[in-house]
Parts: sequence; structure tokens; C-alpha cells
Amino acid sequence: MTHKRPFPRRAYHRPSEALQDLRFLWQQRARIRRAMRQLISPAFRERLMLTVTQVNGCRYCSYAHARMSLTAGLAPEELRQLLQGVIPADTPADELPALLYAQHWAESDAHPDPQMEERLEESYGAETAQAIHIILRMIRMGNLLGNTLDAVLFHLSGGHVGLTESEARRL
Repeated sequence: MTHKRPFPRRAYHRPSEALQDLRFLWQQRARIRRAMRQLISPAFRERLMLTVTQVNGCRYCSYAHARMSLTAGLAPEELRQLLQGVIPADTPADELPALLYAQHWAESDAHPDPQMEERLEESYGAETAQAIHIILRMIRMGNLLGNTLDAVLFHLSGGHVGLTESEARRL
């Protein structure tokens, strides 16, 4: 008898979960435009997205945002550290609170400690904190969609497809 292994990454379990996230982003589209064009620089945005992606483990987002981060001006060493889950020591001081928050936010499955949320708003003000949250929600949705695709492949293949090399070695 074979033991059915669970898929090791966070993924959507019901279509309604993905639709709820999509609905939220659709309702926030004006704020998304402002966040992406005016409030958060491309390099800062990529640091946030890589931080969340590393926690959620989406291989598709890791690849895409690694490329985008180099285009946005991140150094290869900084990229390597972010992909390993390390916030680089030379992170711009004004971005450090947001990156630490993003890591906590992702690790808590988008249910951060209320005190951490308060500190984020104290550090950045309400509008920029809201922009940071929108970016975190956008990348989380991308991560969960990518991981859901891998989960489907994993289950359809009996656990042979859909894992990263390190996940396959651990299982």
C-alpha cells in the first residue's frame, strides 16, 4: 500500500479562494496602478515580491521575479540572498521594515500580528502601507496560482511531477 504524500507548499484548495483574491485585486485596480507607478519603486517592489515568493516557494515566480529584479537594478548577490530567504545587510534602511514585515506576513499566511501591521503604517504612513499590502497580495496570488498548478501536477502524477528538486529530495 502506498502512502499518499501531501503537497509541501501553500496552494489554493478551492476555486472560491482564488476568486476572492482576484475580486480583491480587481476592486483595488486604481490603487494598484498608483502603487506600481508612484509609491513603490521597481527595485523595492521586486525585493518585496522576492521576499514573499521565497516563503511561499513558487518556482515560477522565483524565476520571473529574479529576472525582473536584475532589470530593476538589484545586484546578483542581493538577489541570491533574497532567494535564500535572507534579507541582505545592505538593504536600503527605508525598505528594511517593509521587507521584515513582508517575510512575517508571508510566513503567517497573510495573517500578520496586528502590532506588526501598526508598525508598518507608522513607518510608511497609511497610503504607502496600503500599497505595500496590495503588492504583497498580488505576489501571494501569483505564488498560490503557481503552486496550485504544481499541486495539480503532483496529484495527477502520483507525486512524481510538480516538486522542486529540493522538495523531491526531502520526500
